[in-house]
Amino acid sequence: MTSEKPARSRLAKWRGFAIEALVVIAIVVAIRAWQQRDMVSGPAPALQGITLAGKPYTLPTRPERPVLVHFWATWCPVCRAEQGNVASVAQDHSEVITIAMQSGKSEEVARYVQEQQIGFPVINDADGSIAASWGVQAVPASFFIGSDGQIRSTEVGYTTEIGMRLRLWWAGR
Repeated sequence: MTSEKPARSRLAKWRGFAIEALVVIAIVVAIRAWQQRDMVSGPAPALQGITLAGKPYTLPTRPERPVLVHFWATWCPVCRAEQGNVASVAQDHSEVITIAMQSGKSEEVARYVQEQQIGFPVINDADGSIAASWGVQAVPASFFIGSDGQIRSTEVGYTTEIGMRLRLWWAGR
């Protein structure tokens, strides 16, 4: 009888832990769903602009390789923490375009890019119109587009480098 009591206590402890874990998971899933509620899916919207380097950019309707379209902002600390991941992917994967959302005039964004030594291509979206057409309301936000022009995956919030690489790989399947 004495051995039954500790076994029941352990079982109750594990059951409580499992319930708490499920509640946390449900909260995280609900927050992610809320953050991504307006993000576009299906065919990627048109995207064109001039990068801060002065080069015109147009997202192909049927890209040869998967494309990462990444929205970020100079005022976003999570975006700053994620910059190295985006830069590393962009260095190895030429189909990366980033959009600086509501981060000020092009000169201000260019100064930030220079100070931070950012090497990936950046289009300034000073008024947020590009972000609005993609349904982006929170940054960082990433879209992974397959060679058929379809959005294969979206992500809001910090994404690891391996997470970006895996999503690009998946988009290429």
